[in-house]
Amino acid sequence: MSLGEPTSDSTPFFSDDSEAEGPEEHGRATGEGTEEESASGVSRVRGLLTVSILCYINLLNYMDRFTVAGVLPDIESFFGINDEKSGLLQTVFICSYMFLAPLFGYLGDRYNRKYIMSVGITFWSLVTLASSYTPKEHFWALLLTRGLVGVGEASYSTIAPTIIADLYVKETRTNMLTFFYFAIPVGSGLGYIVGSQVSNAASDWHWALRVTPGLGLIAVFLLLFVVKEPRRGAIEARPENHLRQTSWLTDLQALSKNCSFVLSTFGFTAVAFVTGSLALWAPTFLFRAAVFTGEKTPCAKGQCASIDSLIFGVITCVTGVLGVVSGVQVSRRLRSKTPRADPLVCAAGLLLSAPFLYLAIVFAEASTIATYVFIFLGETFLSMNWAIVADILLYVVVPTRRSTAEALQIVISHLLGDAGSPYLIGVISDSLRKNDSFLWQFRSLQLSLLLCSFVSVVGGAFFLATALFIERDRDRAENYVPTDDEPIVVPKSGRSTRVPVSSVLI
Repeated sequence: MSLGEPTSDSTPFFSDDSEAEGPEEHGRATGEGTEEESASGVSRVRGLLTVSILCYINLLNYMDRFTVAGVLPDIESFFGINDEKSGLLQTVFICSYMFLAPLFGYLGDRYNRKYIMSVGITFWSLVTLASSYTPKEHFWALLLTRGLVGVGEASYSTIAPTIIADLYVKETRTNMLTFFYFAIPVGSGLGYIVGSQVSNAASDWHWALRVTPGLGLIAVFLLLFVVKEPRRGAIEARPENHLRQTSWLTDLQALSKNCSFVLSTFGFTAVAFVTGSLALWAPTFLFRAAVFTGEKTPCAKGQCASIDSLIFGVITCVTGVLGVVSGVQVSRRLRSKTPRADPLVCAAGLLLSAPFLYLAIVFAEASTIATYVFIFLGETFLSMNWAIVADILLYVVVPTRRSTAEALQIVISHLLGDAGSPYLIGVISDSLRKNDSFLWQFRSLQLSLLLCSFVSVVGGAFFLATALFIERDRDRAENYVPTDDEPIVVPKSGRSTRVPVSSVLI
């Protein structure tokens, strides 16, 4: 492949080229094109379109993920299941999503990313549609299809942030990541809203799962025909430092020694634990509180009151936007005073969310209004972490290892976080319940959810520890120079061959 040959869209799916071409290629590309391109090989307008499409898909991902939570009381009534089995719906999804993330991280660092995402989203859309036809006698089929949905989502969430990182740097990258992570709370909130309202309108919760598949296929079309694959690391690469693709084992070893990456990942695990628990159980908890106090009637004929899912969805949307924006703005202002601003803001968000979440859970039976106010404040502080954690990963990890780092962070945060937290909360709730009265249906879930406040404090401690290493690790990533004994991946007859750098003639 000559230096003047473009590699962004012409790169085949099964290609080992890193696409991290240097400034010479950039010069030729800009000289020949009618529209000026950056070093990434993507024009400014195409870059903005790409980020917009990625945000749209991210919104769909989270909208689909929390549609089930929005109709959970209906699902429990339809299948006649307890809290333990209800928690499994989220756990099987997160487990498949988590365990496949390393595979897509490996592929995302080596092959054309938009094609990987397109295949994954198509699969996710079809499986989601299939899950909406689950009959009453086969709850296991719903578990299976929800698990398979995680396959498609893993192909996207692992890779998408690395494309943004290859399009923008510094403050612009932070702004674009902020826009990208708006989709998490907004999509989650829309999942509750759309799920509950579609179910209510159709008088059948199955229809709630038939909204996102069609929107997902539109996303695939946009990916294939609008998004352009940027060159990896080219926008950051310096003339004297051409980035090289190293072996997967080398990548893992380097990431395990990156203290900021490891500690911030554990901090983010606490965020995942709390958000995973609240995402699945909060609407059901609020519904049970209202039934216990006599404000609402129990589920009748398989249909449950949907107002709690609607309100919680609106709160999730608003608090997510406020949290992400405030987190980024506070961090940006503090950066002029301390280079440790990012992990300190993340720590403050978690530590401040803990008491408000505790008060929201405790006040549920006394005052519905107070409960919603405390949930609003707790979720706002919790949402301050989303964009900042992603930014931390991108600037403490070199470009050729970012998809692997994203995958590893997904595995750890979900394995110890929201993969087990919904199921754990359900198990604790069932074990604490003394009988099936409305009192104990509410009280057992209330006591089990108190665990979220404790986990928030632990997560805050991990981010405080991250602040001790953030300056050193950022400098190492920015000034990274491959060593001669570091194995690289060299294409040979269409397959990867690992050889030492010293044996390659440059």
